[in-house]
Amino acid sequence: MNIEAIAGIEAMETVGHFINGANVADHGRRQDVFNPATGKAIRQVALASKEIVEEAIAAAAKAFPAWRNTPVAKRARVMFRFKQLLEQNADHIVALLTEEHGKVLHDAQGEFARGVEIVEYACGAPQFLKGEHSKNVGPAIDSWSEFQPLGVVAGITPFNFPAMVPMWMYPMAIVCGNTFVLKPSERDPSAPMLVAELLHEAGLPEGVFNLVNGDKVAVDTLLTDPRVQAVSFVGSTAIAEYVYQTGSAHGKRVQALGGAKNHAIVMPDADMDNAVSALMGAAYGSCGERCMAISVVVAVGEETGDVLVGKLKAELKQLKVGPGTDNNNDMGPLITRQHFEKVQGYVDLGEREGAELVTDGRGLCVSGFEDGFFLGGTLFDRVTPEMKIYQDEIFGPVLCVVRVDTMREAMDLIDQHEYGNGTCIFTRDGEAARYFSDNIKVGMIGVNVPLPVPVAYHSFGGWKRSLFGDLCAYGPDAVRFYTRRKTITQRWPSSGVREGAQFSFPASH
Repeated sequence: MNIEAIAGIEAMETVGHFINGANVADHGRRQDVFNPATGKAIRQVALASKEIVEEAIAAAAKAFPAWRNTPVAKRARVMFRFKQLLEQNADHIVALLTEEHGKVLHDAQGEFARGVEIVEYACGAPQFLKGEHSKNVGPAIDSWSEFQPLGVVAGITPFNFPAMVPMWMYPMAIVCGNTFVLKPSERDPSAPMLVAELLHEAGLPEGVFNLVNGDKVAVDTLLTDPRVQAVSFVGSTAIAEYVYQTGSAHGKRVQALGGAKNHAIVMPDADMDNAVSALMGAAYGSCGERCMAISVVVAVGEETGDVLVGKLKAELKQLKVGPGTDNNNDMGPLITRQHFEKVQGYVDLGEREGAELVTDGRGLCVSGFEDGFFLGGTLFDRVTPEMKIYQDEIFGPVLCVVRVDTMREAMDLIDQHEYGNGTCIFTRDGEAARYFSDNIKVGMIGVNVPLPVPVAYHSFGGWKRSLFGDLCAYGPDAVRFYTRRKTITQRWPSSGVREGAQFSFPASH
């Protein structure tokens, strides 16, 4: 590398860490952060050492006693101020999401809005943390339950939703009285860093929220440090399983949300035009880099399959692919060159496996952005369950059509897949929709809704190998995950009255 190139790297902005209420520079290991639309490095991110992560954990541990004892109404007021600051800085945050992830601005705005909804739900902490009270459960005996915080908790989040997914975790954890260490994706770190600063500006005491950028070194430190009481994770199934097993082995409470292969069933009676419009957005929005993306469509009946594929093919010709800064585009680039090559490799594989390639997204060239990581919308027909393109989570703009004869066959396909994150059915038949919803072995169900992502006051989580742990993300499950229930039973005997010993097991009568 020549001297000018070295000087350029040294001058490039570096995203560090946020510890104890301040930005922390890190002159150790670094990694480039790319603009996926241009294919060029735009800044660098520090990769935390074990010592840096331990510093963040220590800050959180020190802040916990005071924050735990802060009245819940006061904690909620911080969230109210935080929500206001987020809305005031929305344009800046959304621009960072598009710059580093590549998603189109309107998609980034949607991500941001859904994240803010979780903050809004967290503002109701005085209600959902108030516990339960029972008077006179026995003679002059009262009993009540409390939700007490765990201590230091951590979140490890993916690249595809750098603003929203962290907000699934830390607002609820913090408002429940915990302190937090976030390890966001090192691929798009700038939006989480800006949000950390806003959280501090909202009045959060130093050390209550900390952020460390990094890789496996940071992850393993969070998973093994005894001061960390719980870990939340969202990412691929392989890493989710590793996080769950490692964290659990070290005595931590863990919720690890993994991968998906979300199927949509299209019945013969479906409103086909509306189903196709819904599937286009669900399969190709955000370049398919969503854990709730529809990547398999199961057409019930040959005629249904023919009509569906014909309409999808026509729509794909109109799909607008380009830089996320242009709001007229439907889809931006993939996150990195490595991921682009991986997804393109699946398209190659699908051809070799014998699937019918209806629309080929390879070879797409976006004028003025020739070095960007662009792959066009791709459609395979007559895919079978034995194919890797059916089995694997591709996480790109690749939609597979499988054809079956009956709804029962379609449901069996979904039930037999290792993942059980989300699914949906397109039909006008209420009986079929009800049977599907009641019996399918998947955690989140849509009826004529392609992306059934629960709202903030419900909880998000799949079944089977899409979720490790027994509690889902955000909503009521977040209260259960980030707190321990304590039940207190008390009695005040009358002064001066001696009572005899009771050797039988206490009863309430």
